[in-house]
Amino acid sequence: MPDNTQHIFYERHMPHYQPHDATYAVMFRLAGSLPAEVIQQLKAEREEYRRFVSGMVDDKRRNELLREHAVQHFEKFHALLDEETKGPQWLKQPEVAEIVAAAMHHWDARAYEMLTYCIMPNHVHLIFSIGSASTVPLPDHPLKGQTPYVVTNILASIKKHSASKANKVLRRSGAFWQDETFDHVIRDGEELESAIWYVLFNPVKAKLVKDWTEWRWSYVKPGLIE
Repeated sequence: MPDNTQHIFYERHMPHYQPHDATYAVMFRLAGSLPAEVIQQLKAEREEYRRFVSGMVDDKRRNELLREHAVQHFEKFHALLDEETKGPQWLKQPEVAEIVAAAMHHWDARAYEMLTYCIMPNHVHLIFSIGSASTVPLPDHPLKGQTPYVVTNILASIKKHSASKANKVLRRSGAFWQDETFDHVIRDGEELESAIWYVLFNPVKAKLVKDWTEWRWSYVKPGLIE
């Protein structure tokens, strides 16, 4: 990450770090895809660990431990999503999955460079890169001029437009996506490669297919992997 990268933190239910020139791995999920009691338990565990390390004098070591714990927290959260079968799984429907895929492709080469994604039955993984030019507020986004958080803008646009169309297909109303998203800055090429394979192998890990290439709702930029 360049030394002159602007550090941006966004916090709603959890902190988001959004430098203007970076590669991101994000994950967003369907509303109600995990029971409320499970979410509360995960939040309690996260807060307990933060309190545990809050008294550390070594700031660098404390931040390292928090980063490691955040990764572990995400992996546990993700495993629960893959195992959950009682919550909504609207993304199983091809017409709905196609809507979400189209919403992500809409911003490719406009607001970001899309590297990979995977649409699972109840959540979505997306990896993209943005440059400094993408900090300009998106012209057709309802938050234009109101926030400097370009990743938040992009995801809000994807979620808003896909939710509206998906609800029409499903003949339902109400929240389609959960408000909160996970976003993580990828710091180097090695981490990017690992993140891409993590996303592509999600359907295999969830035992939906035997080979990642069999999953219809995965995408990787041509030439990115061998």
